[in-house]
Amino acid sequence: MTTTTPHSDFAKPVSAKVAAAVIARDPRLDFFRGIAMYIILVAHIPGNMWTGWIPARFGYSDATEIFVFCSGMASAIAFGGSFARGGWWIGTARVVFRCWQVYWAHIALFFFIAMYLAALDVYGDFDKVYIDTLNLGHFFNDPATNIVGIFTLSYVPNYFDILPMYLVILAMMPVLMALAGINLWLTGAASVTLWLAANMGALPLPAEPWSDREWYFNPFGWQLLFFTGFALMRGWLRAPPVSRVLVWLALGFVVFSAPFGSWKVFLWVNAAWPELGAVIRPVWGLTRELSDKTEFGLLRYVHFLSLAYLAWVAVGPQGERLIATGTGALAAIWRVMLTLITKVGQQSLAVFVFSMALARLIGFAFDQLGRDVITVALGNLIGFAIITAVAYGAGWFKSSPWRRKAA
Repeated sequence: MTTTTPHSDFAKPVSAKVAAAVIARDPRLDFFRGIAMYIILVAHIPGNMWTGWIPARFGYSDATEIFVFCSGMASAIAFGGSFARGGWWIGTARVVFRCWQVYWAHIALFFFIAMYLAALDVYGDFDKVYIDTLNLGHFFNDPATNIVGIFTLSYVPNYFDILPMYLVILAMMPVLMALAGINLWLTGAASVTLWLAANMGALPLPAEPWSDREWYFNPFGWQLLFFTGFALMRGWLRAPPVSRVLVWLALGFVVFSAPFGSWKVFLWVNAAWPELGAVIRPVWGLTRELSDKTEFGLLRYVHFLSLAYLAWVAVGPQGERLIATGTGALAAIWRVMLTLITKVGQQSLAVFVFSMALARLIGFAFDQLGRDVITVALGNLIGFAIITAVAYGAGWFKSSPWRRKAA
């Protein structure tokens, strides 16, 4: 790593060329964040048969890794530039403002979902108690205690755990930027040390006052992935070269780790080759801790970096292979899809919050209409259309059209 001096430009990338580059938004970043948003919607719809085909069913890592890694890269553009241009205090102020936004998005999401699940139970006559589908009975049984827990993040129900994790990681950014002003090795050492401490069980965060359950996503573990993306986009880490050897190594790890990281793939292997399945089964226990999702185990990190490298090579420099250059109908359709996916990635916070609320409503619709192939397909596709519309709506509001001068 290249070190920097602790002056006003301490938070700048390692070169002026990189500093200029990180200001521009990378289209690959928005594309893959958009893909993650669609996957996250699918994954959170109750009883959705499409969840059997999301990335989480084929390896150690899943859409959460895409979201966290890309958020780190996006933060390098949005917040890293503020540190470089305005200094540590201005950069920290912008991070604090973002934390404020994420915090209230989390609070609003919880109370909105709790409200409409309670409304289904109070005003509907259904076979299930919907507040129990998210284990919210504890909240309604003791609202005085648990409302304090919600606002202090000492009560974090499993369905509402991603934004608190993201919030704490954002709060770490000013500290790591200050360390970067002294020496970049200190930044890397701090991030790795926190990750190791989390994986050794030294930094648990209580998730509810009536049990010893921890946050499902420990931010002290997951920050390693966030700051890996941050460091790559800032130019603190060099991107790996495009190498045939690295491609085969990454592909080999993704393929050969699949039976160990995915119960679905293991069952396929076991059915086709029982002798191999008998060898693989005992290894599951050995790899379980190394692939732990709460503390972000090592195998999840290696698996995601392997997938990210393959995707990075596949799309080409600056994502040039994403753009269809043909003139046929398929090329035109792909260009439209690329535009829509990219827009969703650009408005990931608004889309994420909305999709988490929408997912439960789609699940409720499935409860009433059934879960046959056509109904489930329509439910997912309508959900995709809605969150895409939300992305365009959020972008329109962010543009502040009411401030534009009349022609």
